[in-house]
Amino acid sequence: MYQTVLFDLDGTLTDPGVGITNSVMYALKKYGIEVSDRRELYKFIGPPLQESFESFYDFSEEKAREAVSYYREHYSKTGIFENKVYEGMEETLKKLKNSGKNLVVATAKPELFANQILEHFHLSRYFSFVAGANMDGTRTRKEEVIDYALKSCGISEHSQTVMVGDRKHDVLGAARFGIDTIGVLYGYGTREELEQAGAAYFAERPEDICQFVIP
Repeated sequence: MYQTVLFDLDGTLTDPGVGITNSVMYALKKYGIEVSDRRELYKFIGPPLQESFESFYDFSEEKAREAVSYYREHYSKTGIFENKVYEGMEETLKKLKNSGKNLVVATAKPELFANQILEHFHLSRYFSFVAGANMDGTRTRKEEVIDYALKSCGISEHSQTVMVGDRKHDVLGAARFGIDTIGVLYGYGTREELEQAGAAYFAERPEDICQFVIP
């Protein structure tokens, strides 16, 4: 049924919890904001960073852009590799690729960082293309990233494409193109969030993804 599988990165391929929250803490400290429980910052995992600083801390657009630059000061040197591949994920990618599926990354993370992470964890070999955000703050919304991925890969049969992600942004972004989503429950979104957004399927573990893609 599905020939192309679009994968979100954070919370889907890898668990970036420590690196992202440490980097957010670093940025917030610049404004005298201390957060003792990193779980309060898990909501930053998935949505565009600038949008999150504006929504969660009522930062102005200008202040949020500045906060993103502070975040990247820490993330680019340390946070990017405070990360780990979910157990069973590489085996899942290998199985999908060996079955002839076209695997593509579609992430709101800057493309530069996404490629560094995939190379670091030796996952880049499984993907034909990596679509991400620009460093200048453009192409950060998930629907923009998906549109870029589809056009770059020459994918016109959207009914044969499926998105895999852990947050509502993945589901809603894919829906803009008539693409179904497999909501993963091991990431940072809840089943309720994914159900309300309209996810078609649910995967408790990485290996569960295959049952919805391979006949």
